[in-house]
Amino acid sequence: MSLDSTTYDALVIGGGIAGQESALNLAEMNYKVLLVEKDVSIGGKMIQLSKVFPTLDCAACITTPKMSETARHPNIRLLTNTDVNEIVKDNGLFHINLTVRPTYVHADLCTGCQLCEEVCPKVIEDKYNSNMVGQKAISIAFSLANPKMAAIDIEQCIKCKKCVKVCAPNAIDFDMQPQNLRVEAKSVVIATGFNLFDAKHKPQYGFGQYPNVINAMQMDRLIAPTRPYNSVLRPSDGKVPDNIAYVLCAGSRDSSIENAEACTNGCANNPICSQICCMYSIKQAQLLMGALPMADITIYYMDIRAFGKGYEEFYMQAKGMGVNFVKGKIAKITEKNDGSADLVLRYEDVTTGKLKEVKHDLVVLSVGVLSDSSITQTFTNQKVEIDNLGFIQSAHELVSPAKTSIEGVFVAGAASGPKDIPDSILSAGAAASEAAGYINNLSAN
Repeated sequence: MSLDSTTYDALVIGGGIAGQESALNLAEMNYKVLLVEKDVSIGGKMIQLSKVFPTLDCAACITTPKMSETARHPNIRLLTNTDVNEIVKDNGLFHINLTVRPTYVHADLCTGCQLCEEVCPKVIEDKYNSNMVGQKAISIAFSLANPKMAAIDIEQCIKCKKCVKVCAPNAIDFDMQPQNLRVEAKSVVIATGFNLFDAKHKPQYGFGQYPNVINAMQMDRLIAPTRPYNSVLRPSDGKVPDNIAYVLCAGSRDSSIENAEACTNGCANNPICSQICCMYSIKQAQLLMGALPMADITIYYMDIRAFGKGYEEFYMQAKGMGVNFVKGKIAKITEKNDGSADLVLRYEDVTTGKLKEVKHDLVVLSVGVLSDSSITQTFTNQKVEIDNLGFIQSAHELVSPAKTSIEGVFVAGAASGPKDIPDSILSAGAAASEAAGYINNLSAN
């Protein structure tokens, strides 16, 4: 079977760490895989991270070799910037309708020289850096992108075409059109990952109102090797902070979120623990202790979830480094009126039962995990069951954890619920294994 054919053994939806792992496992078993990613590069959320817990290994050092292997594997066809419009199961095959959105740059001609970025006058938000800095309307998504090619945000582009004049290989084409594809697959692996809670839905925390209240992904970008600045800086004035607070369970274990848009499937609260927030906050605190050795770092928490291998030791290591842990729920964050842009946190100290107020010059909201179940709506003649929070429901969680309500459709990674990176990789391997067994049974019959 040629990779350029329209029939594949497996369709993997999502190019994050779980999707790549599933695709590679299947490809290594000599199955032909079509990997579809909605963004212009694979990598998912892991490629944005600084380091991983509890080993503090470089996240990019783990992810980029896997991205290269995925993009170059002879048994994997990779389609980025692609939407899955419809999936119909008929006679044991899945019929998939795809749309490849134009990047307005020919991938086979682009050399990645970035001259187009230099001359482009339009600055837009940089999603890779969590909108803390800008990027050009034509740009390579990020330095480690794969495929590494420029793309134009056509909705933001002012059509000045200065980029066309400097592009020596004539790779830029404003006449590119969306490409509709119809393919078939014997199985489907859903690895669409998760969404981070938008902290604007907790207005009492001041995210989006006070510049020195940021979320954890923004902090991870500030301490990453590919960070936008050369140090950790306060957004309000560019100063180095020396008194940093972490607010855990911002959007997790919380039934008070009234805005239904906070959840992608229309739920009005997020009562579950997101599992990863405690540990990524402790990871960041340890990294900040190294980057800003004179800074005071305080983590306000309800409970510390240290459930994985080495997690409890990682937590105790942070305590030993001088990170201050305060058991208490933050009620409100306000900005001081003295022009300093410092922040006042009002909270109940659970150990003493007293209400307290404390000043910090930078606050990091450890936002929770929400489902991204939009892909389930593309299955038109059969229904993928989801739980009450929008995560894809496993048909037999203990026996076949990757199996869904549709025969031949499997789920990997955080699409089935909050998971850390090791559990996402294990889940992806399970999905690939179950998909392989299903494909073999089809062939035998």
